[in-house]
This record gives sequence, C-alpha cells and structure tokens, in this order.
Amino acid sequence: MTPTQDHLSNRIKSLEKELRSVLEEKERAFQYHWAHGRTRFEPAALAEHRSFKLGLPSYLLHSRFLAYLTAPVIYSAIVAFCLLDLFLTVYQGICFPVYGVPKVRRADYLIFDRGGLKYLNLLERLNCAYCSYGNGVLAYGTEVAARTEQHWCPIKHAARLRSPHSRYSHFFDYGDARQYSQQVETVRNDFVDLRSIK
Repeated sequence: MTPTQDHLSNRIKSLEKELRSVLEEKERAFQYHWAHGRTRFEPAALAEHRSFKLGLPSYLLHSRFLAYLTAPVIYSAIVAFCLLDLFLTVYQGICFPVYGVPKVRRADYLIFDRGGLKYLNLLERLNCAYCSYGNGVLAYGTEVAARTEQHWCPIKHAARLRSPHSRYSHFFDYGDARQYSQQVETVRNDFVDLRSIK
C-alpha cells in the first residue's frame, strides 16, 4: 500500500472502532446484550416490546391491498435465492481450494436474529427471515465474487463504483500496466488479511 492508502486504512479502522462504540451504546439504550450468540433483552424492554406488538389479524386487516398482490412475486424469488445459495457453496467448495482462495464463511452473511423480537407478529417475523435470507445470500455471493475477481482480474475500474466490494482496495489502479505485470501473482494470492481473522 502507498502512504496515502495506509493513512486511509488507519482512518477506516479508527471509524470502525468509533462505530463499534456507537453500536455498544445502542445496546445499552435498548437494554440488550449478547450471550451465547443470541441477544438477551432486559425484562423491562421485553414488556415494552410486547406492548407495541400488532396482532396478526389487525396486521392483515390494515395491510395495503397491493401487498397481497405483490407478495407472491416477492416470495417467488426464494427459488432463485436457494439456487444461488447452493451454487455459491458448491462453486467455492470446488474452485477456491484449487487456487488457494480462502472460502467465504456462509454463516457470516446469513444472520437470523430478528425473529426473537417480541414486537413482531408471526408474519412480520417471517418477512424478516425472508429478507435476512435474500440479502444474506446476495452479500455472501458478493464476497465469493469479490475473492474470485481478486484472483482473476484484480484491476480497478476507470469509473467510480457506487459501492466497491471488500477486496477492491487490494486491486491495481486502472491503467497501471507496470504494477500489474510485476505484481499480479502477488495480489491475486494476497489474502493474508482474511487468514489472520480466523
């Protein structure tokens, strides 16, 4: 990394630390903590949650008519999500070991922690689980694709990306033929930062 990249990387780490502090403050404010991989709310918070819960009949009665029409379309995407999930797992299971690319931990992306919120009714919990799965699979796929791209084509785009993936900062600058020709093998195998997380 260049000195500028080092400086930016340090700023990012500092901001991540600050973000962790803010999130810990939210935990205190909403009276929950992590225990054994699950959230535990204080009894007073649970009582408040239950007071805000809208029963299923009321929820259905007050839903927009268009929600009933679009729900089948929304939920039909489960087929695509399941197929993508299966393909990603098989793909990285076969290909990543061949090229020395660290596998993506699926469990880091598929997180189902909203089902325990007592202010959600059964249908809201189902909707949350569905969204968690769909977005989790897509995020999992983005990380699998990012690691694949780092191995096969670690070159930044000339256009500015709206949301660069996690491996993009490791890529060569667009048009830097010298660095690419001299360092491509190093960069395509540079997953040290991922291996040190384990």
